[in-house]
Amino acid sequence: MSKLDIIYQDQDLLVVNKPSGLLSVPGRGPDKQDCVISRALQQHPNARVVHRLDMATSGLLIIPLNHATQVAIGKQFEARTVAKRYFALVDGLVKADQGHIKLPLICDWPNRPRQMVDLDNGKSADTEFIVLERNESRNHTRLELIPHTGRSHQLRVHCLSMGHVILGDSLYAEGEALAKSKRLCLHAESITFKHPGTGEPLSVSTPCPF
Repeated sequence: MSKLDIIYQDQDLLVVNKPSGLLSVPGRGPDKQDCVISRALQQHPNARVVHRLDMATSGLLIIPLNHATQVAIGKQFEARTVAKRYFALVDGLVKADQGHIKLPLICDWPNRPRQMVDLDNGKSADTEFIVLERNESRNHTRLELIPHTGRSHQLRVHCLSMGHVILGDSLYAEGEALAKSKRLCLHAESITFKHPGTGEPLSVSTPCPF
């Protein structure tokens, strides 16, 4: 079992850079036990889970090292005071330089774990996007994505709803958009929250690998 890429560490918490393809928590079956929390527990027996990233998504995860920190950070996630920034490569050239996507999401039950937009029954979901670069020769756009809610697959489905699916997305992309990348081009680049121990803002970032 490989070691974690620890970006920040103190007595209360770790912030780690999860690679694409690694689970955040164990899945079903013996072949799905290697994950971020299992690796963390090898060196930190009190490591706990407070949030997750999709297996295909890379980037930053907070790992509390005690119960009090887990509770305090969990409350920040519930209050939506944790600021997260993602980078993505999407298929096609996004016309608007920036904007908000506010489309409610619900599980596409017959096709789970896929999610879908449901204006009547979905839970509210809000994503801000900013165009960083349009690559005409490769017909893709680099986006900064700022989620203001934390729904499952929110960024993936919101990009799809714009008509610009994330490259390499094995759940939502097809054809050329899927073939353009061997991995999902979605990376949790930075996270900012109030440190439960000091009360001061803590901001951690890690370079985008694509």
